[in-house]
Amino acid sequence: MNEQTIKLTDRAADHVKNYLQKQGAGVGLRLGVKPAGCSGQQYVVETAEAIRDGDRTFESNGIRIVIDEESFRYLSGTELDFIREGLNSGFRFNNPNVTDTCGCGESFTVDPKHSR
Repeated sequence: MNEQTIKLTDRAADHVKNYLQKQGAGVGLRLGVKPAGCSGQQYVVETAEAIRDGDRTFESNGIRIVIDEESFRYLSGTELDFIREGLNSGFRFNNPNVTDTCGCGESFTVDPKHSR
């Protein structure tokens, strides 16, 4: 069985490359989840300052993605896109593990039977 990965679209990779160059630090993009919101989990996107014990790393479109083992259970197989809609822009997670989202789209639920 092939291990699932996390992928960036070309738009997301370009956005992250520009951001990391401006910051001048970090080893890549850290993705994660935290308990929050009305549906249970919320995405976390930040600069990866270091790779920690237990982290998984992936390479997608020239960007190193760093994710902790617990978050990987929720994000395995996810594609991350960067969307501009009018004056708004931001990351959009295309996560095959999500079973429900809240009305505002800020949090999500994953059925424990489906988390890897």
